[in-house]
Amino acid sequence: MGFWKLYHRLRKNGLVINHKRTLRLYRALALNLPRRLKKRVPARVKQPLVVPVAANLCWSLDFTSDVLTDGRRFRTLNVLDEYNRQLLGVEIDFSLPASRVVQVLTRLVECHGLPAQLRTDNGPEFISARLSEWGEQQGIMLRWIQPGKPTQNAYIERFNGSFRRELLDAHLFRSLSHVRQLVDEWMLDYNTQRPHQALNFMTPIEFKQAD
Repeated sequence: MGFWKLYHRLRKNGLVINHKRTLRLYRALALNLPRRLKKRVPARVKQPLVVPVAANLCWSLDFTSDVLTDGRRFRTLNVLDEYNRQLLGVEIDFSLPASRVVQVLTRLVECHGLPAQLRTDNGPEFISARLSEWGEQQGIMLRWIQPGKPTQNAYIERFNGSFRRELLDAHLFRSLSHVRQLVDEWMLDYNTQRPHQALNFMTPIEFKQAD
């Protein structure tokens, strides 16, 4: 976690501390991560993301995966509202086919309302006829990024980095129920306690409520 995110999180938790003193402690504990140098790549045609101006304009979807301690691999389906970076849901199982994706989205629509668009990569679950038919029935536009262009799904890609670094890579999982328990705890913290720099250091829920 970056310095300013940490500082604002400490303030939200009731710890009144000067930011200069916080910075000294931050450096003393070597919490600052080394910067990654950007590699020069050939110029490419860019398709900039449209910044959403309200909730439910576009949800991003993507899969991540990891293994249990017994070697079995599991997957997670992550669903994010691009407007306020709210993590709407994480589905966890050994297999998550297109029919399961539709079930998850149906449940999330009941809780949060219909999104205008869904943004995904070109995975088989996302380009399936099952999901396309469901989206057409619901009046939801499916937006698939160009193959090999993960930056066109930058919101969920950025989220996946935090999700993997802070949760998947930080724990050994004994079972699916263990994964679900830790994911639920992390999701609650992410939505209600974690300040985001892009949201003026508000949490996703705070930003949505302030709209």
